[in-house]
Amino acid sequence: MSDHVLVINTGSSSLKYSLVDAASGKAAASGLVERIGEPEGHHRHRGPQGEKQTTRRFASHEDALRAAVDAFETQGPSLDDVEIAAVGHRVVHGGSRFADPALVDDELVAAVTDLVPLAPLHNPANLEGITVARRLFPDLPQVAVFDTAFHQTLEPHAYTYAVPAEWLKDHGIRRYGFHGTSYAFASEQAARLLGRDLAELNLIVLHLGNGCSAAAVRGGESVDTSMGMTPLEGLVMGTRSGDLDPAVHAHLVRELGWSMDEIDHALNFESGLKGLAGENDFRELSRRRAAGDVRAQLAFDVYCYRIKKYVGAYYAVLGTVDAIVFTAGVGQNSAEMRATSLAGLERLGIQIDESRNTASADEGRAVSAADSPVAVLVIPTDEEWEIARQALNCVRSTDHSGG
Repeated sequence: MSDHVLVINTGSSSLKYSLVDAASGKAAASGLVERIGEPEGHHRHRGPQGEKQTTRRFASHEDALRAAVDAFETQGPSLDDVEIAAVGHRVVHGGSRFADPALVDDELVAAVTDLVPLAPLHNPANLEGITVARRLFPDLPQVAVFDTAFHQTLEPHAYTYAVPAEWLKDHGIRRYGFHGTSYAFASEQAARLLGRDLAELNLIVLHLGNGCSAAAVRGGESVDTSMGMTPLEGLVMGTRSGDLDPAVHAHLVRELGWSMDEIDHALNFESGLKGLAGENDFRELSRRRAAGDVRAQLAFDVYCYRIKKYVGAYYAVLGTVDAIVFTAGVGQNSAEMRATSLAGLERLGIQIDESRNTASADEGRAVSAADSPVAVLVIPTDEEWEIARQALNCVRSTDHSGG
């Protein structure tokens, strides 16, 4: 069987794809179609011949995926020549039903559809991608890889909210957690970098991109995570508020007459760094801070302070910590954020080496002081590779079992 997996990540108006060798992690080609359904869309395909960009209307996700298939044929590599083993789909919310990747069939589609109320912004788009891919690649096995699956190892005391018991029993209101593929990948890479068995490691992993979350990982399994029933809870993010007094919602309804849809939109798309400083691009925020911008400085301080609080909390949860792992775009690229977030934690055995931390590198590395009891690692995440690996393993295990 080939090791190549076509990884598809479908958003409400976008389609990201990558043809990944699951054994090596190398992408033979990748691309992104944006602004699907709008008058003018954009398609970028990067393959053996370089990058080509196209601007036209993409009427639907099927139109976008067909454009991707055409790009493989005209710009390479040809999908017919590669021999794809599977199509791997990122699905945001698997609820409590899916602790592992699963082959796509009508039953799975129905189950993910039932979970739409838990992820109304994400699951419908993920389902659209699955529907289109099944139509275009009817003979290929399709695998759903769930963001929430990694956190299905949480114990009831960690995932249960202190609300009426019927809310969980009848409506599934509990902590689920997200960024699971990133956590799985970063944890495995941390063990490799440390030269130790993942089963014996306690890790605090910080996935810091436009969306941000933290996880306490013991022996390769999640024991707690900052995101909750939705990706809104936890750390300060690019446009999401993170932790917030629940009574703020009622206050806004009473005092301003806002609807719940208005509040939901504000907390998901107008809050976080954007709400504090008017800017959710961390690079621009850093430039403004350097120029003495007070709002940018406050946003940075709030962001780092929240990270420090979660590091302390998860240190207590784990008891001992072998490494703190920074991953995703901001986690990988902002040395100042890493230093500020961990400053003052030397008594916990956490000490960053300034020269290591500020050095530029594209590969995973340690940025902690040589004598720091707790390693501090920077690991570039590769969710596409992780999805490809999980999808291929799922297909092969199913074939092996005769399913």
